[in-house]
Amino acid sequence: MAAKTKKRARAGYMISAVAELYKIHPQTLRLYERVGLLKPSRSQGNTRLYTDQDLERLEVILTLTREMGVNLAGVEIILNMREKMQQMQQQMEEFVRFVQEELLRGLSSAQGRKVHEAIVRIGRPRGIKVVG
Repeated sequence: MAAKTKKRARAGYMISAVAELYKIHPQTLRLYERVGLLKPSRSQGNTRLYTDQDLERLEVILTLTREMGVNLAGVEIILNMREKMQQMQQQMEEFVRFVQEELLRGLSSAQGRKVHEAIVRIGRPRGIKVVG
């Protein structure tokens, strides 16, 4: 998608600039907001302001609708699942850090234990593998 390569210089983009950048009608952006797909912030004058994060989300929406033929209800489901997966990934990373810290604490408190006996290998698809 051509819009992905464009440099973004500031944090808030008005609806007209976003519509022009992505070659869509401003009404389309209002529709996406009305159905809950986009949630732009508002200025003190109540003008919609789209952040870089909003634009990244818009790019996903446009890819799903234009290139994959997904309707808006499907887009909502996909975006919700995507957010849940990101949350789960973050929780998994926090858990892995916790386990690593506990292992290091255990290693430092154990006397006479060799470090190579508690090597932890972490693989993304398989999870945690303890070799010992």
